[in-house]
Amino acid sequence: MVDGTMIDAAARMKSVRKRDGDPTPPPDDPGNPDVSFRNERRTNATHASTTDPEARLYRKGKGQASRLTFLGHTLMENRHGLLVDITITTATGTAERDAALTMIDRLLDRGGQPVSVGADKGYDTQGFVAALTERGIQPHSTQNAYDTPKVRRTSAVPEAIAASPEYTVSQRKRKLIEEGFGWMTAIGGLRRTRYRGIARTQLSASLTATAYTLLRISRLLPAIA
Repeated sequence: MVDGTMIDAAARMKSVRKRDGDPTPPPDDPGNPDVSFRNERRTNATHASTTDPEARLYRKGKGQASRLTFLGHTLMENRHGLLVDITITTATGTAERDAALTMIDRLLDRGGQPVSVGADKGYDTQGFVAALTERGIQPHSTQNAYDTPKVRRTSAVPEAIAASPEYTVSQRKRKLIEEGFGWMTAIGGLRRTRYRGIARTQLSASLTATAYTLLRISRLLPAIA
């Protein structure tokens, strides 16, 4: 099972400046400057945070405000909901699928043999499904198919797989990975990183994921015994 979530950077939106220099005069109060972005289009190509240049402006969906974030990605086994891997990346439109394949390849290198990988509809793309198939793994992404007067989209997940009992189980187990993110953000403090840069945030996320996994193992021990 794979999924991703946004992790707010330890930087305020006021720290976003043009990459080619800001011609505006210095603020009266450098500690809490008045910053106006009215009529100014901000993109990662033209702007960056002076506090944490590795953070990126990102929004999860249409109509949502952009935030300075990183993306956190986890790989989970779906029998007991134990986290197998976690990785932090810059926030891009393909980062979730790219990170998922990176974590799967690390698992394969360690001798793991995943039969299938479940995911939400954001992973239902031709490229991701093909990459899993090449690795001998069944794609259990939620089918993202729709037919509107303007757009018709078909799922990349084969119907034969979507109709299988194993696919149904994967879809039912998807909530386990959300429980992991919920604990790590609400209890583990990963909703907003306290560190700057990917490397330090990665270390913090790894420790938080380890704590969650140990806690889950402790709760599973009576049932396993």
